[in-house]
Amino acid sequence: MKFSKLSQLFLVSAIGLLVATFLTACQLVTIDYVFVASSAATSTSANGQIDTYAVDSQSGALRTGAATVSSGGVTPIAIAVSPDHNNLYVANAGDKTVVHFAIASNGVLTLKDTVTLSDAPAALGVGGSGSYLYVVSGTTTATLSEYALSSGAIGSLVAQENMVVSGSETDEMVPTGVTVLANGDAVYATVYDLSSYNPGGTTTSSTHPGWVFGYAIGTGGALTATANSPYQAGVKPTAIASDPTNRFVYVTDFASNQLIGFNITSSTTLSFMLSGPFKTASEPQALAIDPRGKFLYVANALSSTVSAYVIDLTTGIPSSAVSPTGSASNSTDTQPMAIAVDPALGRFVYTANYLGNSVSGFRLDPTAGTLAPTQTTPYPSDSRPTAIVIVPHGNHSVQAVNSY
Repeated sequence: MKFSKLSQLFLVSAIGLLVATFLTACQLVTIDYVFVASSAATSTSANGQIDTYAVDSQSGALRTGAATVSSGGVTPIAIAVSPDHNNLYVANAGDKTVVHFAIASNGVLTLKDTVTLSDAPAALGVGGSGSYLYVVSGTTTATLSEYALSSGAIGSLVAQENMVVSGSETDEMVPTGVTVLANGDAVYATVYDLSSYNPGGTTTSSTHPGWVFGYAIGTGGALTATANSPYQAGVKPTAIASDPTNRFVYVTDFASNQLIGFNITSSTTLSFMLSGPFKTASEPQALAIDPRGKFLYVANALSSTVSAYVIDLTTGIPSSAVSPTGSASNSTDTQPMAIAVDPALGRFVYTANYLGNSVSGFRLDPTAGTLAPTQTTPYPSDSRPTAIVIVPHGNHSVQAVNSY
């Protein structure tokens, strides 16, 4: 069959349009990059690893992204990213280092600089403006350190606070988490008292075991204890997160299987949330809030599940969101240790599973907050993943709310 020149031109144009459409669709497939830190080996002399995954915008399925890189140290325990998503920080507990990487637009990580601490780091947080990096460290003495950031590079130590409870200054304090308000007004850290809570061991103190320490961030990064700090926080707080509107703070209590909520009053002071604490599954280890501040997700280490909650936007009270399968919990691979929500669409949730050597993925219903498994989940990782963070890919929009 022969075609006229006009028909041939139309056919070529149509094919070109289809190809262009296909290429455009391909360019939009990756919506986020997921970075997962893993121990990668049993030898304490071997550096940890950071795996990179690309998130499919339609299904949330993960595929291998840029090449795996060394964490720059031994036994990575935590990851944080700068607000502009251009810089990534890894805390390595094994050699007491914090390592800075630049994040390229294609997800490639480039090691930039390293600082060595006097004790093992436990958690990281970056200030709302990206001007300061906060590190909690210590195995028996809990310390909050604030470092200046310049174009992502870790600079000088600006401030340092020893987190001790009045009257129990000699107790062994173990830090577990840190969060910085989105507006940069305050930083909060979780600590538990090993001298009063030590399952299988001896205790030497009768003080309350779980605490949140709060510090207002002033001019030049000056830290000042918030009113009534420290605040009691269950038995063994393991993680802490603040909502994007700077009104609520939430803490997981590993020992009591509960979620503790705080209201932020007078800009930085914490007060217990009404009707709390709130029930979780067994051994809640980590939590994350979606970028719109509507939903909260808790990774339960022993249950190997994720609990989903809807946040009351007026009171901050979280209520359980029943999943489509009829359960309030959603199964992961074995022992989820970290959890994150994608910032680009706010539609996907991922956990790093320590004993499963994997990442579990869920689709987030943006109306109900319920979760459903992503395609082909879980996704294999290096050995013993402990931390996870997500950055948006390219120029895609980022879900956010206006801070109060």
